[in-house]
Order: sequence, then C-alpha cells, then structure tokens
Amino acid sequence: MNTAQPIRKGEDLQRFKEYFQSKSPNKRNYLLVITGLNTALRISDILKLRWGDVYDFKRQRYREHLDILEQKTDKASLVFINRNMKKALMDYKDDIEKKQGRISPDQFLFESSSHRGRPISRVQAFRIIKEDADACNLEGVISCHSLRKTFGYHAWRQGIMPALLMNIYNHSSFQVTVRYLGIEQDDRDNIFKNINI
Repeated sequence: MNTAQPIRKGEDLQRFKEYFQSKSPNKRNYLLVITGLNTALRISDILKLRWGDVYDFKRQRYREHLDILEQKTDKASLVFINRNMKKALMDYKDDIEKKQGRISPDQFLFESSSHRGRPISRVQAFRIIKEDADACNLEGVISCHSLRKTFGYHAWRQGIMPALLMNIYNHSSFQVTVRYLGIEQDDRDNIFKNINI
C-alpha cells in the first residue's frame, strides 16, 4: 500500500510531535507539523498561509480562526486555531522577531530560508515530514498528507461524529471518509488480533 497513512499509535504521534521541538529543534518545522496535525488542511493550503492569516496586527493578538479558501475544492473553510497551534505560533513568532525583527502580515508563515518572500516548497515540506518520520522510526507511508489523515483518525478514535469528519474533509459520503482514514482495515486487523482460536 503506497498511500499516505495516519499515525495511529499515540506514543508514535507523541514522538513525532516532539521531534522538531526537542530532538532536532526547529520552530518553523515544529509549527508545520503542529499546523498539519491540528487543522486537517492540505499541505498546499498550509504553505500559502501568511502571518496576517493567524495574527491580527491591528489588535496585536492571535486570531481565533483561519479563514481560508481551500485550493483544491475552492470552498471557504473556517478552522479554529487551538491552544497547541497558538503556542507553536507564539514561540515561532518570538524566535523570528529576535532574529530578524518585525514580521509583516504578508510574510509567509513557512517562509523559505533560501528564497525570502516565498514559502517552502511542497518538496521541502515532504522532506521535513519524512525526516521526522524516519527519525521516529514510524512504519508505513508517512507524508504531508499523513498529518491531515492523522487528525481525522484520532478525532474518530475520540468519538467525533462521522458526519462532522465528512464535513471537515468535504467528502461525499461516510464510506469515503472511512476509506480515507483507513478505519476499515484497522477494524479488520483488530478482529484478527483478538480472535485466537
């Protein structure tokens, strides 16, 4: 199976989240991981985020929601910015301001260090996620899309209503969502694990 997989095990997910925070500190890469895991956005939508999307420069405070137009579906999406993401944003903003001075609202959130004024590429984002997954010895195909799937998988495991996940992902049916998250295979695997005849 060559499709991106969610990070299913809680301990794997914890190690994955902490890699760019403590093992190989990089506040931008850490924010990329946290944003992907907590927003369920596609990497194309994450990379186009600018500081003005997450921070209200006039009121000098972080926004409550990301208000974006999804690139693939061309649908408007309002995504709550939770406390984990806000904390990662604050740390990264402080770090940038110490090193470079003032941030502008038009500056890309995930600005390329080699191409100022442009976001990192999808290839670079993939390399970041791959480095993290390899360092954490995660099995399966882990890519940028895994962040989006991990959000849904853990939301489902915590009892979030399937209709809400369908809505978040803009899927046409629950079966599409189930297949997307790999839930059917997990359920099948658990049956075989637990039946020892």
